[in-house]
Amino acid sequence: MIFWTLYILQCADNSLYTGITTDLNRRIKRHNSGKASKFTRSRLPVKLVYMNTFRDESSARREEALIKKLTRSEKLEIIKQKSAKALLKADRANRRTFRSKGPDKKTCQKKTIVI
Repeated sequence: MIFWTLYILQCADNSLYTGITTDLNRRIKRHNSGKASKFTRSRLPVKLVYMNTFRDESSARREEALIKKLTRSEKLEIIKQKSAKALLKADRANRRTFRSKGPDKKTCQKKTIVI
């Protein structure tokens, strides 16, 4: 199954570019070589600041259209929230939860160890 990726790039002049692709690495390389878009060609280099994957092209295109209608500050908020979610997800992955056994079930305590 081919997944579609919606992405937002930050250009050298701090402008934002939104697009979709099925091969994100190839697309970013094309942007940075000046062959992907007129908009980014004069604003190199670009860096990836947001991405989201979709199961089909139509879902990715709908989301792209919605994001393109947003103001710059609204786009920056989406980028910030996604980054925060990624950090929380990584933090959860680094935690291990287990139950220590006491003399009976009433005294079992849930403990979280941060690695």
